[in-house]
Amino acid sequence: MSEKIEVGSIVEGKVLRVKPFGAIVSIGENTQGLVHISQIANSFVQDINDHVKVGDIVKVKVLSIEEESGKIALSIREALPKEPRMSRGEKSFRPRSERFTESREESRSSSSDFEEKMKEFMKQSNERQTSLNKRANKRSY
Repeated sequence: MSEKIEVGSIVEGKVLRVKPFGAIVSIGENTQGLVHISQIANSFVQDINDHVKVGDIVKVKVLSIEEESGKIALSIREALPKEPRMSRGEKSFRPRSERFTESREESRSSSSDFEEKMKEFMKQSNERQTSLNKRANKRSY
């Protein structure tokens, strides 16, 4: 069974069963493995049924093979193509003019939001101060 399949290889398989904890995938005539729910996708998986269904053909990476029990651990997540990561010094791929325009628009909208909030704060603050002054005047009589 494990002679044909090697740890680290990426193979195609068919989803046979879906359980709350993972999916059983056939990767050969008489060979099956488990894709644990944590190995289904790069994001958090709330419901495995949102990602795989019985009969789906999926690419999986063989993570481990236990010789004694014959259990095979598989990963769909590890078989996905790697997304390129930007290093710390790299900038986004948008042209500078687009970044500048967006930041200007964001600052306009955020400054107008800020001004509105400040006006509301000043209004409430003045009302509170007036109320406190009235109380203080009543006590002094």
